[in-house]
Amino acid sequence: MTRVGIIGLGYVGLPLAVEFARAGAHVVGVDVDPRKSEAIAAGRTYIEDISDAELAEATTTGRFVATTDAAALDDREAIIICLPTPLDEHRNPDLSYVLAGTETAAAHLAPGALLVLESTTYPGTTREIVAPILERTGRRVGEDVFLAFSPERVDPGNPTYGIRNTPKVVGGMTAECTRRAAELYAAVCDMVHVVSTPESAELSKIVENTFRAVNIALVNELAMLADRMGIDIWETLAAASTKPFGFMPFWPGPGLGGHCIPVDPFYLTWRAKAFDMNTEFVELAGRVNTNMPYYAVARIARALNEQGRAMKGAKVLLLGMAYKANVGDLRESPSLKLVELLRKDGAEVEYHDPHVAHVNGLEMDSVPLTPERVAAADCVVIATAHRAVDLGPVVAGARLVVDLRNAVRTSLGGAPAGPVPGNVDVL
Repeated sequence: MTRVGIIGLGYVGLPLAVEFARAGAHVVGVDVDPRKSEAIAAGRTYIEDISDAELAEATTTGRFVATTDAAALDDREAIIICLPTPLDEHRNPDLSYVLAGTETAAAHLAPGALLVLESTTYPGTTREIVAPILERTGRRVGEDVFLAFSPERVDPGNPTYGIRNTPKVVGGMTAECTRRAAELYAAVCDMVHVVSTPESAELSKIVENTFRAVNIALVNELAMLADRMGIDIWETLAAASTKPFGFMPFWPGPGLGGHCIPVDPFYLTWRAKAFDMNTEFVELAGRVNTNMPYYAVARIARALNEQGRAMKGAKVLLLGMAYKANVGDLRESPSLKLVELLRKDGAEVEYHDPHVAHVNGLEMDSVPLTPERVAAADCVVIATAHRAVDLGPVVAGARLVVDLRNAVRTSLGGAPAGPVPGNVDVL
């Protein structure tokens, strides 16, 4: 398939468009945000995983064009939906973006074309939500048009695994749907793993991220217990990690971030209720992880109190606003909650993040990390361990450092366990 359309040009859609263009396909990307198509036309990337040079290579050859006009999808052999699936205010699935994208795709899907949903969602979405929209006009899925689900597996900032060398899971509504989807992705993925149904593909993505969420919740709970017991959790985990079998290390932190891990388990728990089942284990993990920003703020308050300083009126300098190291992704970042809770307790909060210049909603700008600002802070909180932040001068110049990522030891000493300076309190 040489004519590919992509609906949604965010963290998933833009890298996928560039990869298809690199493979020789002619790609049309559609996004409702005109700023994205304008940036792409100008050769300016807004995704850290895609460089200006990579974007320019795709656009100057004419193999990739971005637009807000969905009519550009009319002649596509395949259309891929790469839209977000957030939670609503009650932490229930919000499929409004997927519904809108499917309506757009259905209106422009050519006879015999393939539609693939990549958005992470609960098992049954492709069959029960997407297929009926396609068939409303009398078209039959598997005969007149083709439909499959293939979960995105993007890990922002990962220098090792990208679209090409990450196996692609594909599950179609019929055998022919699956065959066509597998053929599509074989052009950009070294390995395509076929499953028998879209439901299996949908569940596989949620299982991947629920596995991580549950294990992170376990070490987060152990971190709180170890604190009460006066045991260094990082030293303990480093020791456990020496076992060459039967153990996989996970690390505690101030909370979960990113679009997938904090969100996907709730899609599973919501869907389980339709089958008269409560996924209590998964729900418990969600509660533990959701509580971590509150626990982190309590640790900050305790550390300040030990210095004879109250939280109210304290100057707190937060290092890292992104949800993970070395990227500028703010989706579900625990730092956003940390700022909210610190402000609620009366602290004066600033942040420094070399990857995040401004935070909408909080109306905050990243401040320069100067020796004067570090010295003036009552507490420096390491919320994200960016490589670009030199922690040596921070530790040397700060009155108090609360390290929520064990970044001081791994940065200054290179090991996850061992002594830390006296002014550093490690989660």
